[in-house]
Amino acid sequence: MEGTQDARAVRRETVPAVPAALSQALEAIGAGAYVVDERGCIIAVNAGAEDVLGRSADDLLGYDAHDLLHRGPKGQPLPRSQCAMRQAFHDGRPAQADEDYFALADGTVRPISWLITPYDTGDHQACTLVVFHARQDGQETGPRPVPPEPALAELERLALLAEATAQLTSTLDIEDAMQRLTVLVVPRLADWVIVDLLTERDEVWRAVVVHADGETLTHHEDLQGPMPPVLEESLMPLSRALRGVASTVTGPETYHRVPDSGIAVEQRRLFDTTGMHSAAIAPIRGTREMLGALTLGRAEDPVPFTTADLPLVEDIARRAGLALDNARLYQRQRKVAETMQNHLLPQMPGVPGLQMTARYLPAPDASQVGGDWYDAFPLSDGATALAIGDVVGHDLEAAAGMAQVRNMLRAYAWAQHEPPSRIVERLDEAMEHITDVDMATMIYARIEVLEDGHWQLSWTNAGHPPPLLISQDGVARYLDAGHGVALGTGLRTSRPDAEVVLRPGSTLVLYTDGLVEDPGHIIDVGLNRLRRHAAALVHRPLAAFADQVLHRVRPTDNDDDVALLALRAPA
Repeated sequence: MEGTQDARAVRRETVPAVPAALSQALEAIGAGAYVVDERGCIIAVNAGAEDVLGRSADDLLGYDAHDLLHRGPKGQPLPRSQCAMRQAFHDGRPAQADEDYFALADGTVRPISWLITPYDTGDHQACTLVVFHARQDGQETGPRPVPPEPALAELERLALLAEATAQLTSTLDIEDAMQRLTVLVVPRLADWVIVDLLTERDEVWRAVVVHADGETLTHHEDLQGPMPPVLEESLMPLSRALRGVASTVTGPETYHRVPDSGIAVEQRRLFDTTGMHSAAIAPIRGTREMLGALTLGRAEDPVPFTTADLPLVEDIARRAGLALDNARLYQRQRKVAETMQNHLLPQMPGVPGLQMTARYLPAPDASQVGGDWYDAFPLSDGATALAIGDVVGHDLEAAAGMAQVRNMLRAYAWAQHEPPSRIVERLDEAMEHITDVDMATMIYARIEVLEDGHWQLSWTNAGHPPPLLISQDGVARYLDAGHGVALGTGLRTSRPDAEVVLRPGSTLVLYTDGLVEDPGHIIDVGLNRLRRHAAALVHRPLAAFADQVLHRVRPTDNDDDVALLALRAPA
């Protein structure tokens, strides 16, 4: 928000054009006046209001009038449950008060008197007119209207909202968020809770219908499922809430009229089946779009909802909207990442006589893909290339960098018949100029069968954890030779090569640091853990060996992704 505009208020994306007749009518009023739409957002204002409030029309139009203007006598934000004007707005009834306070542009408040009444703008919208004027010091004041008492005391309400904030914003799973929302509101506020969600294809899905019988919660899946579309012209409470128009207190009598849409028919069935005699319905809004509607209903509880309850229901729905918005954004990102992962991580090539398998575990709290990678592919001279690497980071940017490095390595390895050290030197030189990768570690190796039938491994290590070799009889050792600096350091030192002949039945493990790095411990602790478990598991089939190594060795509190490549020489 720019300038001195109040940071508590959020402006609507678009403000509808004001009919000339409405502007003329407001200017004819001899006091400050503005009109709000069904959401309580200001859609028209006169010059008198600009003068009294010290704000231009542009500083008023599109903003929620309560959030922007309504204050306590010391300038403190006024809770909606304590705002007489807001209650009258929800009730759709005329009201007036001789003593209240509006916020000015400079942050001070001005005592005002106001009158509010439903107003027909001629375009079939349910609008409200507010007329007000500044009070002078010492002016006589009449009785101040007292809003209906909400069902919860203010301290209980604040405690519930604090709990809702903590519970709903600490999950990125939609089903978990809905379960937490259900536990929050029933049976504390109602004995029925219904959540209708708008899908990304603008369809309505009744996701939650739960009844609280004491402390026992029963899910009514027969009432859940797809719903008819939302009609723009429908005036029924649920349709209005799903369009983000307004919160409403309603009952079965509303839906026993002639239905104006398919949703109204489903709502009649809901009231008839559940026996609800009163319900409060509020929109669930995200930061960019409408997400759905929250309905709280009472059947066993004889006390009906009133408009005094709506601010609390709205506050809970707002927090649910934030949780759902975050969860949907996370799911979209995860789907993109999973799709990228499926395209980036290769299938193992078939090499006669040699067993190979690979595993990838994403970072638990990241985007389900990252900078860790593995590769295995045939070379033009008949050998097989093996690679394991880690590009700094574990997000989509790291995954993109990983793809660049892997593809460049494949090109160099296929075209150049050179030892692994020289291939990696070429890759390091090129990486600085034609990729976005700052730093990476990797092992590049080639494996080929000798004339006597044994398999020979040659490799170079660019700052990566060493390979682990386990003999068939369970003797495990790290291959520490061939170690050089990481890629991207700018150091142009000569890289060493190393060789080893694999004994029959021996198992080689290439892995990334997420398998052995344990926060709070030196890496030697993780390396020893990997060596011990790999030696104990070497008799397992290779696929089971890889699964169990990941399960037993990876630290439970590690937030890094893990790649593992294992191969076994024929016995």
